[in-house]
Amino acid sequence: MSRYVYLVRHGEQQDAEHGLPDGPLSGRGQRQARAIAERLSGVPFASVHTSPLQRAVETASYMTELMPAMEPEISALLMDCIPTGPTADMPHAFESFFGGVTEEEIAAGEAQMADAVAEWLSPSRDDRHELLITHNFVIAWFVREVFGAPSWRWMGVNQANCGLTIIRVRSAKPPVLVTHNDLGHLPAELRTGLPVEQPF
Repeated sequence: MSRYVYLVRHGEQQDAEHGLPDGPLSGRGQRQARAIAERLSGVPFASVHTSPLQRAVETASYMTELMPAMEPEISALLMDCIPTGPTADMPHAFESFFGGVTEEEIAAGEAQMADAVAEWLSPSRDDRHELLITHNFVIAWFVREVFGAPSWRWMGVNQANCGLTIIRVRSAKPPVLVTHNDLGHLPAELRTGLPVEQPF
């Protein structure tokens, strides 16, 4: 039996460049959400879960318009968070990232992601498809977990807005990364949210 976990980063946030912690989707973010919704509309999802932050909830609402039988469930396990703090084996180049991060934020993020992994990367008794609408660092942590990489390695794993990552969880074998940050459903002008914009 296989459990397929579909991870989608929320659409582009309005005024995100001004450093606002949360907010509604921009016009481009709305178009991104509709595009990923069209791509996934034929998948027989058993459940849809979303971060409680506005940009994720709005993305979920656009997506479930094409999945009328699904009601998104809000989960604090999908909140934006800092999954770990600095470690001895972490490259020095990443140290500046943690300058404004508190020990409490790191501890909360570590606990959250431990629970999230237990919730969605454990085997299922039947074939099922689950959709998670969440944030860049959360998806990066799931990808790191699949590969069993060092704890700091979520840093530098990036997802575009409404990029698609799929993980297959099996009962007798380790999880498999089926696809990461797939942007095939987005035209070039909607491909946003990566550290450096690429005209691909």
